[in-house]
Amino acid sequence: MSVMAERSGSKFLYAPFEVAHERIEANERVAQERWAALERRLANIETGLERMERRLWLAVYGVAAALLVQGMSSLLSAAP
Repeated sequence: MSVMAERSGSKFLYAPFEVAHERIEANERVAQERWAALERRLANIETGLERMERRLWLAVYGVAAALLVQGMSSLLSAAP
């Protein structure tokens, strides 16, 4: 006899066990999608931080260059 023939009663008596496995798989897929979305957001944040760091260094170098130019111009104007 087959497995289905050995079962007696309603087919819905066995459904919770089969549904539980499907629910677990669905929860795992949702968790994977959430993790992928989190990784995308973190990548965007890292890209933004790299841009901001480049801008900060550009500003620092700009200020240093301006100070050097001002110092050199004052030295050159002080010469006879």
